[in-house]
Amino acid sequence: MKITSVNLRKLHLPLMVPYRLSYRTFEEFEPYYVEITREDGRVGFGDGHISPGSSSETRVGGWAFCQELSQAILGMTVGEARQLVQERMPESKVAASALATALEVLDNTDLIDIPSDLHLPLLTPINSTNLDDIPGELDELMAKGFKTFKVKVGKDLEADLRRVAAIQEVTAGRATLRLDANRAFDQDQGCRFAASLNPEGIELFEQPCLAEDWDANAAVARVSKVPLMLDEPICTLADIERASKLENVQFCKLKLKRFGSMQGLKDGLDAVRAHGMEPVLGDGLGSEITSWMEACVAQSTIRNAGEFNGFLKPVHRLLDTPLTFRDGDIILTKGYRPSVNRQRLDDSTTESLNFSQTR
Repeated sequence: MKITSVNLRKLHLPLMVPYRLSYRTFEEFEPYYVEITREDGRVGFGDGHISPGSSSETRVGGWAFCQELSQAILGMTVGEARQLVQERMPESKVAASALATALEVLDNTDLIDIPSDLHLPLLTPINSTNLDDIPGELDELMAKGFKTFKVKVGKDLEADLRRVAAIQEVTAGRATLRLDANRAFDQDQGCRFAASLNPEGIELFEQPCLAEDWDANAAVARVSKVPLMLDEPICTLADIERASKLENVQFCKLKLKRFGSMQGLKDGLDAVRAHGMEPVLGDGLGSEITSWMEACVAQSTIRNAGEFNGFLKPVHRLLDTPLTFRDGDIILTKGYRPSVNRQRLDDSTTESLNFSQTR
C-alpha cells in the first residue's frame, strides 16, 4: 500500500496559564501536525513542537523540512517512507519525529496497543515564585493527586535555594521534588547551588548547565547532594552511554521529539536502564498527541512519575476521546485508540498545506 497524500498544519494552542522555563515563558504551544493517508484510506497522524531556545532547530527550518519530506514520501510504501525519514532525521529531529510518528500510527505499531487499563503517575510544575503563595498552590495540587513536583531554578541562586526550602517545608513526607535549571547555571553557580541543597525529599537535579558543556555538568554532579539528571544532551544512544560514565549522573530524561519515533524512544529508554541509570520520560511542551504517544511507550519502560503532562496545559484538547487525568494519574483504558477531533483541529489551524500523489 502506497502513500497517497500528506496534510501539514501549523497549530496554535493557547495555554490556560503561562508555562515558565528559565529560557522562555510559553503562552501557547505551536506544534506542526502531520496527517498521512495510504491508498486503502487508512490515516496516521503525529506532531512535533519545535520550541525556540530549546535547541538549534528552528521553526522555519522544521516547516521547510516537513514540506520537502511530505512531497518525497508520496507514492512510497510506509516502510520506504520510514527509512527515508530516519535517514534525514538529523537535519531536523523534531520535524522528522512528527512525520515518523504519523507513519508509525499509519503502520499500526504495537507500541500504541493498550492491553489493560493503564494508570501512570504524572509530575506537575510549581509556578509560584512568591514564598507566601507556595503553600496554597501546593495544597491545591496535592488535592488533585500529584505527588511529584517540578521546581524550576536557575534565575537567582540564593532566591532559588530559599524557594526550594520553602517548598520542602510544605511537602515534607508528602511529595517528591525534581529541580530543573534548564541549562541556566554556569559551572560555578551550578556547583554552589547543588552543594547547598538539603537533599530531603529531592529526587534529582536536572540539567544545571549548557547541554554541550559536559564538563560543567559533570563537575556539578560530583559535588551535588542529590543525583543529577541530564536532559537536553540526551539525543542518541551514544549520549546515554556517555552520561553513564559520569559520577552521580543517575538519571537520563528522554523525549519523543529527540529520539525521532516511538520505537527509537523505547530503544533509548531501555538503553538508559541497561547502562545502570534510571530513565525519565516526557515533554512538558508536548501536545495531547505527543502526551498520548509518550504514555504508550511509558507503559513498558518507566517506573517513576511521567513528565508527559503537556496535554494538561492547553485550553482545548485535540483528541476525539481526550486523555483522562484523575488523582494525579494519566489513565488510558484498555484498547484506547484515539483519533483527532476534526473541529478542534480546524479551529486550531493557522496554516494548512496538502500534498497529493499525481496520477
